[in-house]
Amino acid sequence: MDQDSFKPAPVKAEISFADVDRIDVRVGTILSVEDIGGSDKLLKLTVDFGDHRRSILAGMKKSASIPARSKANKRCSWLTSSRRK
Repeated sequence: MDQDSFKPAPVKAEISFADVDRIDVRVGTILSVEDIGGSDKLLKLTVDFGDHRRSILAGMKKSASIPARSKANKRCSWLTSSRRK
């Protein structure tokens, strides 16, 4: 895609501070990345958030063309807007 044909997405509407206060944003370090056999989209990430570690399934296999070993030790942010019941 050349620069002349690039069309940026429209800016979304502003949200209130109350909405921002409900969002949980965390930054963690990816410790490992594992391939999920039989899936063309999923990777299993082990992420250290400082006070806890979490395994996260992410549908990013196609967009993450970098080998798994070079993803480890990278910082990432996670946005959580709801909790499982």
